[in-house]
Amino acid sequence: MTSLLHRSYLFVPGNRPERFDKACASAAHAVIIDLEDAVPPGDKRAARDSIARWLRPEQSVLLRINSAESEWFRDDLRLCALAGVAGVVLPKAERADEIGEVHAASQEKPVYPLIESAWGFENARKLARAPYVRRLMFGSIDFQVDLGIEGDDEELMHFRSELVLASRLANIASPVDGVTTAFDNLEVLRKETVRARRFGFGGKLCIHPKQVEHVNRFFAPTEEEVAWARRVLAAAGSAESAAVALDGKMVDRPVILKAQQVMAEHEARDGR
Repeated sequence: MTSLLHRSYLFVPGNRPERFDKACASAAHAVIIDLEDAVPPGDKRAARDSIARWLRPEQSVLLRINSAESEWFRDDLRLCALAGVAGVVLPKAERADEIGEVHAASQEKPVYPLIESAWGFENARKLARAPYVRRLMFGSIDFQVDLGIEGDDEELMHFRSELVLASRLANIASPVDGVTTAFDNLEVLRKETVRARRFGFGGKLCIHPKQVEHVNRFFAPTEEEVAWARRVLAAAGSAESAAVALDGKMVDRPVILKAQQVMAEHEARDGR
C-alpha cells in the first residue's frame, strides 16, 4: 500500500485478539493494534502476549504502544521488532529522541508520532523531520484535554493547519486526523472527514469498522472533481504551451498540477 492510499487507519483493542483478523479483513488501509488507551492497566501484559502469538509476517499491522513516560513502554518495545509489525504509533510524542529509541528497538521500522499535547505540538516540526517518521497523527481528543479546549472545529483550525505545514516542510506524507467518536452518525463522520481533507490531511483514524468505507470514500475525489480534472487536462493538452480558458477561468500551471493530483488520487484508488 502506498502512502497515497493510506486514508483509513482502524484501531482494534490489543486485548481483543478475536477481533484482529476481522479488522484486517475490513476495507481499512491500515490496522492499528492498540496497547494504550484501549487496554486497562491490568490487561497490558496479557494483551502483549496475545499480540505476540497472533503476529505473522504475511499480515502487516501497525502497533500503538504506550507512551515513553509510561511504565509499560519498555515491555511494549520488545514487540515492535516482531515480524508483522509494519510500523509503530507512538502516543504522546514530544521528543525526537523518543522516536529514535522506538525506531532502533523496532529494527528501523517507521514511526507515526501522535501529537496529543502542547509540547508535542510545539515540537511537531522537529518530530516530522526525524528520519524515521512516516506521518504525523493528530490525537485531537487528548490534545483538547491537555490545552483545555472545548470543541473540535474552529477551535482546532490553527493546530490542524500547523501540522499540515510541518509535514510539508519535512517532505513527509500529509498528516492523519483524529477519530470521530460518533461512529453511528454518518453525517458527523462525513463532515469531519471532508474537513480533514479540506485542511490538507491525508487520512483519518477510525474507531469502528463501519467508519472505514465511508472515510475512504469521503477522502477520494468526487465524480465532479474527477470530471473537472479531465476537462482541465484535456484543455491544457490541446492548447500545448498556449494559455487557455476553461469555464471563464485561466488554466495555468498550478491549476494543471491540481488536476493531475486529483487524477492521481482517483487512479490510485481504482488500482490503476
